[in-house]
Amino acid sequence: FLTGDERNLRPMILKDIADEIGMDVSTVSRVANSKYVDTPYGTRLIKDFFSESMKNDQGEDVSTKEIKKILEMTIEDENKRKPLTDDRLAKILKEKGYPIARRTVAKYREQLDIPVARLRKQI
Repeated sequence: FLTGDERNLRPMILKDIADEIGMDVSTVSRVANSKYVDTPYGTRLIKDFFSESMKNDQGEDVSTKEIKKILEMTIEDENKRKPLTDDRLAKILKEKGYPIARRTVAKYREQLDIPVARLRKQI
């Protein structure tokens, strides 16, 4: 949290907070909705700090935001003349310790507003 690097954040959902303070999830959601926090790396929406989690190949919980960031960086570093397909991206993520399906890669890529490989190709 202190570095501003989303890859270092551990996943947490609203239910975690609700259980900790003994309130309903809907109450926590209303409180966190449209609220901001001033951090050393800028003003951020509180809800941005909550994400779902997935298990990596070591069985640790990792944030889906971490996986999306790695996916985004992988696509930025790809050869623009021969962009990586979703299937190839899934294999690369698996090699890095994030075993996710090709369909999940496609979903995350769409959420990041990154087009499919054939539309990313540059001549």
